[in-house]
Amino acid sequence: MKKSGRKRKNVSDYDRGGSGGGRGDGGRGNGRGNDNSGGGEPGGQQPRQNLFILLIAALITLAAISWFMQGNTQKQEITYSKFLEYVEEGKVEEVEIQSDRLEIHLRDSQAVQYTGKAEDDTTLTARLQSKGITVEADIPDSSGYLLSILLSYVVPIALMWFLLRFLFTRMGSGGLMGNVGKTTAKEYVQKDTGITFKDVAGEDEAKESLQEVVDFLHNPQRYAGIGAKLPKGALLVGPPGTGKTLLAKAVAGEAHVPFFSLTGSDFIELYVGVGASRVRDLFKEATKNAPCIIFIDEIDAIGRSRDSRFGGGNEEREQTLNQLLSEMDGFDTSKGILVIGATNRPEILDKALLRPGRFDRRIIVDRPDLKGRVAILKVHAKGVHMDETVDFNEIALATSGAVGSDLANMINEAAINAVKKGRDRVNQKDLFEAVEQVLVGKEKKDRIMSKEERRIVSYHECGHALVAAVQKNSEPVQKITIVPRTMGALGYVMQVPEEEKYLNSKDELHDMIVGLLGGRAAEELKFHSITTGASNDIERATALARNMVTQYGMSDRFGVMGLATVESQYLEGRAVLNCSDTTAAAVDEEVRRMLEECYVQAKAILADNMDALDKIAGFLIEKETITGKEFMKLYREAKGIPEPEEEKTGDPAQEAAPAAVPEKPAPAPIVVDPSLQKGQEKAEEEKPGGPSDGSGTSDWSRAYTSFGAPLGGTEKEADPFHQEIERPADPARPGDGDSQNAEDDAAGTGGQEGTDADSVKGKYSRISLDDLDL
Repeated sequence: MKKSGRKRKNVSDYDRGGSGGGRGDGGRGNGRGNDNSGGGEPGGQQPRQNLFILLIAALITLAAISWFMQGNTQKQEITYSKFLEYVEEGKVEEVEIQSDRLEIHLRDSQAVQYTGKAEDDTTLTARLQSKGITVEADIPDSSGYLLSILLSYVVPIALMWFLLRFLFTRMGSGGLMGNVGKTTAKEYVQKDTGITFKDVAGEDEAKESLQEVVDFLHNPQRYAGIGAKLPKGALLVGPPGTGKTLLAKAVAGEAHVPFFSLTGSDFIELYVGVGASRVRDLFKEATKNAPCIIFIDEIDAIGRSRDSRFGGGNEEREQTLNQLLSEMDGFDTSKGILVIGATNRPEILDKALLRPGRFDRRIIVDRPDLKGRVAILKVHAKGVHMDETVDFNEIALATSGAVGSDLANMINEAAINAVKKGRDRVNQKDLFEAVEQVLVGKEKKDRIMSKEERRIVSYHECGHALVAAVQKNSEPVQKITIVPRTMGALGYVMQVPEEEKYLNSKDELHDMIVGLLGGRAAEELKFHSITTGASNDIERATALARNMVTQYGMSDRFGVMGLATVESQYLEGRAVLNCSDTTAAAVDEEVRRMLEECYVQAKAILADNMDALDKIAGFLIEKETITGKEFMKLYREAKGIPEPEEEKTGDPAQEAAPAAVPEKPAPAPIVVDPSLQKGQEKAEEEKPGGPSDGSGTSDWSRAYTSFGAPLGGTEKEADPFHQEIERPADPARPGDGDSQNAEDDAAGTGGQEGTDADSVKGKYSRISLDDLDL
């Protein structure tokens, strides 16, 4: 449940960034500069030092000139009347007559005073001599005048000319902007990055494609002999954080060639023309260091389509793109220059950039599957002390849809938890707690709720869990808690899939909506009132129902008609309706009908199981957190269902034998309002679900929270809160896996076999928290 007045976003596929199994975008990055000067120092360091020294020398020279020109500033000026007064009083010892003034030397002072010269005072010299004052006349010296002109004008002009000449010598192609026209690419070599394909896990298909490029760089004659050419470019496409940059650096590390790394935004500056200049300089440097690799991260910053629909019309960006297109068309592939780009928005890239001859290969770097997540966890756990209870397979099952950085973060959080608890090794419980911390935050036990609020939250969560337990297509409940979390949830129900799935049937999506509305239904049945706690549940259920209508073709009214298009599939973009206003209104009506049907079904399920709901909610209020096994035990006790035989006997022989799936009671008949039954009839055969971009579902194991915060979960977890549980018996549910496979074969599905996991993983999802606004 969620606190009143707090708004949440609809959640989508889990996507927080990170490497597809590597260790981030490593590399120490001691670049060698643009002029390839040794020692790891940037090539422009020495010119900057010389310029600084030159400026200091110029300032000192100007200060000396100023001091020389202002040498008389210590002489005191007096009035002519004061001068005559000094003469009459006999204080003057010597007077020096200059061309424009008189300098006066007093008898009892070392200071020199001066005053203006009175041209009409013709008797001044006679009066001074009569007083015994020495009179000296200054003969004009033309050399002093010339020196003054030289110091005042010639020297500053010469200094300015020398400074400008120095700048023009160093500015290269950047004009008066210095090195701004030079490329800002960081150059790495293999010893600097230290990254190889061994450091990349979970992306086997992408590695295989790039290993061919590495082999081409190692053995160009092998390919040249048959007439093959090195691809000019490879475009890495995938969600953020799947290891695109890491893969590019691994290529450089394996190929043992220089690696120029920069982002698309590095080309753009305030000044027009700088981007094109930097592109030219980048390829010039690459030609000098060939064979080499140029990696442009977030290439969509400069490679955006020039079509106005995608924000075209930026002259500077278009000039930069045109120069990049020209350079990629012009360099010789035999020199071994490979351009690797990375983007998560391929749909907005210019078509001219994507054509063969520029980016010849498009390599998809998708979210890792179960096997890939296990490999990624092992890579990140190399430097962490783990005990014998750790099972990476269980963690991988619990984190479907996560990418490398998510898994790295969980490993790190688990290590921190172990240190806080005074242990020197990480166990399985630490890892599961870290999964929950990443999803919903830490427990917030200091939040005080009233008894009535605790009852409402408890019934809300038990409503979710009970509806999920009764329905055939829902996933097992693994944990129920009403302990608030720091990210805003006041409680949650955790569910896990029984296996990693890539498709959802129409019945499964229908049961998801019923489960999402179970919390609101429990509130209304028990308290005859409703709260704001179901706001996010309703939002997610509405999004899922809308996607069933507009994207998945699961509406009887619209059939297989596609009514929406998902923008930016790798960034979990929202779905945009591409239909008329009349059809959009009809879509709203169909969504409302589906939601009302599901809500009536949720209320019917809970009304038939009120005794179990009261029993489980009371126990939850007392304990605050219960496991899935405890939940199922309480449910069986309330419904009078006997405990499974294997739990009673504990016979090792029975435990070794395959456990039969307990039968599940037939669900109570559901009374639906006749006004809602129009179009309700469904085919017996399950229909596969479609991509769930923006649907409120993700690869994360499904969970419900009080006030609707979705959570991740685990499957068959080993710690006390993640125990394997059983479902209630249902005669309609197959008794064993063989019969289920037989049904699948009869339906022509064959189970999950033959599913192209790489093409659909991460799309047909359950629930996650990356977009959650708590």
